Amino acid sequence: MLSGKNILLGITGGIAAYKTTFLVRLLIKAGAQVKIVLTESASSFVSPLTLATLSKNPVLTNFVHEDANSVDWNNHVELGLWADVMLIAPATANTLSKMANGTCDNLLLATYLSAKCPVYFAPAMDLDMYKHPSTKHSFDRLTSFGNVMIPATSGELASGLHGEGRMAEPEDIVAFMQNHLATGLPLSGKKVLITAGPTYEAIDPVRFVGNHSSGKMGYELANVAAALGAEVILISGPSHLTMNTTGVKLIKVVSADEMYDAAHAHFDAVAVAIAAAAVADYRPKTIADQKIKKSENDLNISFIKNKDILLSLGEIKKNQFLVGFALETENEVEYAKKKLIKKNLDAIVLNSLNDAGAGFGKPTNKITFIDKNLTIKAFELKTKAEVAADIWGEIVNRIHA
Repeated sequence: MLSGKNILLGITGGIAAYKTTFLVRLLIKAGAQVKIVLTESASSFVSPLTLATLSKNPVLTNFVHEDANSVDWNNHVELGLWADVMLIAPATANTLSKMANGTCDNLLLATYLSAKCPVYFAPAMDLDMYKHPSTKHSFDRLTSFGNVMIPATSGELASGLHGEGRMAEPEDIVAFMQNHLATGLPLSGKKVLITAGPTYEAIDPVRFVGNHSSGKMGYELANVAAALGAEVILISGPSHLTMNTTGVKLIKVVSADEMYDAAHAHFDAVAVAIAAAAVADYRPKTIADQKIKKSENDLNISFIKNKDILLSLGEIKKNQFLVGFALETENEVEYAKKKLIKKNLDAIVLNSLNDAGAGFGKPTNKITFIDKNLTIKAFELKTKAEVAADIWGEIVNRIHA
């Protein structure tokens, strides 16, 4: 939920500010871009240099930044527009009161008042302050504005007392935001299975039979599914691509048999399965134990048919929405329709190698989406990330119909 998000972290002057170094690292590990605004008092508790190093962005404190040669204005409006999410942690009683009443006497508060994005705040203060009616009034007013409170926990406080008011731990703050952002997303609470890439079928310990699939289409489908709130299982054949998106579990396989086993191991638990992999139809009947030596004679290899992963999933599916891919070179739509019906699919995504910019190893694709009612929707040539969004748009419309 945080991958690719621009997160603006506001840090106020409380002892819990020391935890924000860990918080910044967790946000970046989750795939977010982080910019930081400190109140002046916060810099007494945590080093701006440390935060700038961790976030790889300058840490801002004042409206105006002066150095020996220039004067720059830190534009609070631009900061507010840049942010996909704003998080204020720790949020002291003083700052919360100012936020609730529209006071604007520092860069952080001006940015808060300019923000158009969801705003989270994690209170941190002593237990009497946390329970005070004025603080409760601030909580209530801020939540009435649509801001989201990450409740403080009970524990040992800086005063030496033990009670409520301790800022939530960094990992709990990140988990809270991820769960809250996922709520209401179209694939929230759903598990998705995607296959991607080629399969390699061994001839001997050195050689194999494969194809030119990069896996990019499947990886982009996984990224979009995670952004829509899904828990994703990505089963990938050999690929140079990496997957760092939170919410995507990558399972690496090599052969069609390995992909078959992995797909069947997870299929029962998913709501949607997309078979985007370019699986080899055949494999060598015999795999040589040693490298086959070159000779003057021709080399003949006998092939046997691999198990059809998509067909086998169609035979056992219950309530899963099952999507296949068809890469064709002639009579494209008719062949895709036949595959859709034969394999008991809910939809099929047609690619034609006759379309410029489509096919293996390219950053773009041009697809036609056909559902089980034989409704056909053709799309223009787009990047594979955009194609993935189009495919999921069609799927979501149907599973929520």
